[in-house]
Amino acid sequence: MQNDQHEANRLSETVIRPYRAEDRDRLVAIWLSASRIGHPFLGEERLVTQLQIVRDTYLPMADNWVAEVGGHPAGFIGLIDNFVGGLFVDPEVHGAGIGRGLIEHAATRLGHLDVSVYADNASAVEFYHRRGFVVTGRQERDDEGLPFAVIHMARTVARI
Repeated sequence: MQNDQHEANRLSETVIRPYRAEDRDRLVAIWLSASRIGHPFLGEERLVTQLQIVRDTYLPMADNWVAEVGGHPAGFIGLIDNFVGGLFVDPEVHGAGIGRGLIEHAATRLGHLDVSVYADNASAVEFYHRRGFVVTGRQERDDEGLPFAVIHMARTVARI
């Protein structure tokens, strides 16, 4: 019960707002710390290489929304049309409903969402299942051709 109250308090403190250029360094730090936990199979060297791509390519090209708690970025979602290019939450606040809030924000705005998740990131696959996503496909190699299986998922929400 106490955890439920803590989560409710955390959610009530969360503001979802559009990305601002000054968010970049904080979001990249969130991306790296969350990726170290969710994608350890990629290895540190590859994560550091991907960090530069996230910072210089993905953040500028995506429609990013930031979850702010207490006036500070705590997570973000990057959308490319209806595709969730990334959803990352500061590990310090995992489990507080921030990721759920970001997904619901995107679903409310767009109605239909697609996402691709590394199969080895079981917690992310489960997170999306709990949010109503269904598996639409699987590929045995990632977009760079490396042997990391990727699960494709989708969710459609009726918009009013």
